[in-house]
Amino acid sequence: MRKIISFILISFLFIACKEEILPKPTGYLSLRYPANSYQKLDIERPYTFEISTLANAKNQQKKWLKIHYPALKASIDITYRPVEQNLRELLIEAEKLVYEHAVKAEEITTKNFENLNKKVYGSVQEILGNAASQIQFHVTDSTQHFIKGALYFYTKPNYDSILPAVAYIKKDITHLIETLEWK
Repeated sequence: MRKIISFILISFLFIACKEEILPKPTGYLSLRYPANSYQKLDIERPYTFEISTLANAKNQQKKWLKIHYPALKASIDITYRPVEQNLRELLIEAEKLVYEHAVKAEEITTKNFENLNKKVYGSVQEILGNAASQIQFHVTDSTQHFIKGALYFYTKPNYDSILPAVAYIKKDITHLIETLEWK
């Protein structure tokens, strides 16, 4: 009987001396990106615009481009197509490519863009969720030129993790569209 009482007392002693366990507060990742600065595209195309100095443009076939962000492991893929009385088909194809991501998307928002002076018309679609591409856009002059762009990260989509990088590159995409000029 003494052994049982001794055991119980020692057990209480160990249990009573434990520190109280408190839940840890949620930690948030703090990412800091350098201020945006831009330079003119230095590759000859039927269009020109400014890209981030943190990115480098790589020449692709058919007057296409890959704007690569090495530090963010991301790229903006730019496709160019001349408008040859096929503007409707090009717009339908661009929209179709956006909505292929609807399966994984939580929401798709569209922002239209129009610059009458430069004859630049288009839209930017932001795809919220774990889709393969988080931002897609297209711009045209509606008579000769059509550009389609898509943002991709070289990682498995996890929207919460890449959201700060998406927001950072979204500013660059907006700047790209705002500085776009046709030749």
